[in-house]
Amino acid sequence: MFEDDLKRLDASHLLRRLRVIESATGPTVTLGGRPVILMASNDYLGLAAHPRLKRAAIEAIERYGVGAGASRLISGTLPPHVELESALARFKGAEAALTFGSGYLANIGLIPALVRRRNLILADRLCHASLLDGCRLSGADFRVYRHRDMAHLESQLRRRAAGHMTLIVTDGVFSMDGDLAPLSDLLALAERYEARLLVDDAHGTGVMGAHGRGTLEHFGLEARLPYHMGTLGKALGTSGAYIVGPQSVVTYMLNTARSFIFTTAPPAAIAAATVAAIQVLRAEPERRTRLRENREYFHAGLKALGFRLPDTVTPIIPVLIGDVDTTMTMADRLLAAGVYAPAIRPPTVPKNSSRIRTTVTAEHTREHLDQALAAFRTAGQDLRLI
Repeated sequence: MFEDDLKRLDASHLLRRLRVIESATGPTVTLGGRPVILMASNDYLGLAAHPRLKRAAIEAIERYGVGAGASRLISGTLPPHVELESALARFKGAEAALTFGSGYLANIGLIPALVRRRNLILADRLCHASLLDGCRLSGADFRVYRHRDMAHLESQLRRRAAGHMTLIVTDGVFSMDGDLAPLSDLLALAERYEARLLVDDAHGTGVMGAHGRGTLEHFGLEARLPYHMGTLGKALGTSGAYIVGPQSVVTYMLNTARSFIFTTAPPAAIAAATVAAIQVLRAEPERRTRLRENREYFHAGLKALGFRLPDTVTPIIPVLIGDVDTTMTMADRLLAAGVYAPAIRPPTVPKNSSRIRTTVTAEHTREHLDQALAAFRTAGQDLRLI
């Protein structure tokens, strides 16, 4: 059974295999025993290997050990967990915060806690898999609306049954396309139809907004949206996720989100390192400036070469190809040239929309980006993509 399925995946170039990065993440990494330029990291601000974060993690290990030993509600809540949640609440301008072991755990816990059976969830078609799975697990009536299509969303809001609480779900930054959700329009619809809005700001936190507080800050909506979630494993360089909002919401999630209640607490070292990451983020705004400059430079370079790019203002810059075989060949050519930018294929993205998903970071130099652009030019010309 499994063997036949694996053969079918392999024949369709859809079989995944793990690649081992043999060094700390950064603008360059060691892969297969040789250095390559990494254009596939979510470590947008270059904090994952920052000395201050490493020092905080080591000190926490020396004091609290490696594992927390229990779930948060039993005996696994340690001082770094409390300090992190206080730091997140201050950073986000919220009353309180609650942290989870991963973004996936957060979303499959939060969404079922926010809605009940016979409620309605409307989610953007390109929402992250963890959001969609959380919607399905909730047992609510679940429908999708076309990507960023407010007219389609409103038509579904108009047709909903009377008296049913409705939750609208969206990413702030869509992870495979790099585009932004139209949060102002979404919130206006939510308010007009008395619905709730849940934003997953995984790729916005630390990147978007004047102070890096995320897509809500970018759109000037922080005061109007009572709660949202996001992750710690992207721009903040560690791992885990959070929800921030009123104390009542956080206390409710602490008591109802099953993926929080029934999970061993994250290591104290991760919490301590994340506190340090928030401190670095606030103290070194030049990292976001470098990130924006690198993003503009690389996007302009790819566009000038003639590649097909979606409309994006984020560090996620997909090079759209379509065909799976061509996309895989493109990724192989890039890697041979010393650039690791893997192919993204179905089911991660819709059929016929395979792509090379590139990401830039604050740590890339112009030399790194120029070398990557040269590799893209050669491979694109060889494959007649440009």
